[in-house]
Amino acid sequence: MTGYVALLRGINVGGHRKVPMAALRETAEALGFEKVRTYVASGNLVFETEQAEGGLEAKLEKAIADRFGFDVDVIIRSASQWAAHARANPLKPESEKEPAFVHMTVGKRAPTEGDIAALSAKAGDNERVLSAGGAIWTWYGNGAGQSKIGTGKSTGVWTARNWRTVQTLQEMLEG
Repeated sequence: MTGYVALLRGINVGGHRKVPMAALRETAEALGFEKVRTYVASGNLVFETEQAEGGLEAKLEKAIADRFGFDVDVIIRSASQWAAHARANPLKPESEKEPAFVHMTVGKRAPTEGDIAALSAKAGDNERVLSAGGAIWTWYGNGAGQSKIGTGKSTGVWTARNWRTVQTLQEMLEG
């Protein structure tokens, strides 16, 4: 059995695209996933399966669309990939002080230098954007809610989680 993290993008925000976590767990279990758990209502799913990794995102996206009636982008990482992301955190001192101000962003593809440059161009004086371990790392010195980094057109499918969530999902994968 291999453990996985599935991150759902853009659900349960402002009362839109509602996906109750109990229903998400049921949907994942119906796909044959085991030890299915969720963390907070922002779309963090941990599970185990012997199914081939290659089709898991598409399979879960289709099941969510069938059940809830709208499309949701899903980004999946294996337990080993997730651990590698977490170990690569280039903002460890900041993460220890303000875990909610450090975000790890993963996507359907690896970030490019162009992605980092585009995001860095939007960064304010107390913000930084870095690439490490196949993820984008952002320091929001004044909090993410005031930042312009995530605004505008995106060059791919991405979703971010703060450092506290990254750690909690890691613990769930290990437990």
